[in-house]
Amino acid sequence: MSTIDLVKIQDLIIHTATDVGIKVLGAIALWVIGRWLIGIVQRMVRGGLERQHIDPTVVRYVGSIVSVTLNILLVVGILGYFGIQTTTFAALFATAGIAIGAAWAGLLSNFAAGVFLIVLRPFKVGDFVVAGGVNGTVKEIGLFSSTISTPDNVSTMVGNSKILGDTIQNFSNTSYRRVDLKCLLPNTANHDAAIALLKQRIGALPNVLATPAVEVSILEVTPAGPVLAVRPYCSNEHYWQVYFDTNAVLNNVLVSNLA
Repeated sequence: MSTIDLVKIQDLIIHTATDVGIKVLGAIALWVIGRWLIGIVQRMVRGGLERQHIDPTVVRYVGSIVSVTLNILLVVGILGYFGIQTTTFAALFATAGIAIGAAWAGLLSNFAAGVFLIVLRPFKVGDFVVAGGVNGTVKEIGLFSSTISTPDNVSTMVGNSKILGDTIQNFSNTSYRRVDLKCLLPNTANHDAAIALLKQRIGALPNVLATPAVEVSILEVTPAGPVLAVRPYCSNEHYWQVYFDTNAVLNNVLVSNLA
């Protein structure tokens, strides 16, 4: 091989490497700038929706859709920059989508269920619910799953299709809820006096509602004595405080006055 041929090969390698390097740097720049612009668009969309006082659940869901769509367009644009025909890529993407859709039918059903959750609105972000077998506060309704923070502060992701296909209990839809407790009275106690005393003591607890009034009634009779149903009412945010305080009252009344 002559010196001239070696020079040509070196020139070709340098030219190719330079061209590829420029394209790679350009792709990196497109990715960085594109991601920056996507972030701006997301903030603008969310800001616009929030200014219209749109529900936070809808805002987050729309934000997720915008993010996914723009990122796909960014990837297609970068591939086009490298000379890959976007029409060919679109056909391949569609074919792959069919295959993935057949294999991941559950994922698509989760997506469809997420749309129905937004439309039907059985709950929203911030509600305390039992959904998909998990109870806690809804933190996010995503494209494929929803995030629920349980009372012991565990962030749990539940598939949207599981939520929609199961029973949903929303404790935040009403302004108050009932605390259900039981109390066993000894046979030697004055039952009427015990019921009156419990109503008075529990009704005086902080955050127990006056209307509906505290309910204390005989639920069943056992050989050991009657079992009382004790039912104070309170707002949703004070449920556990009233629950524990009522238990304390039951214990104090039984020990101090009815033993």
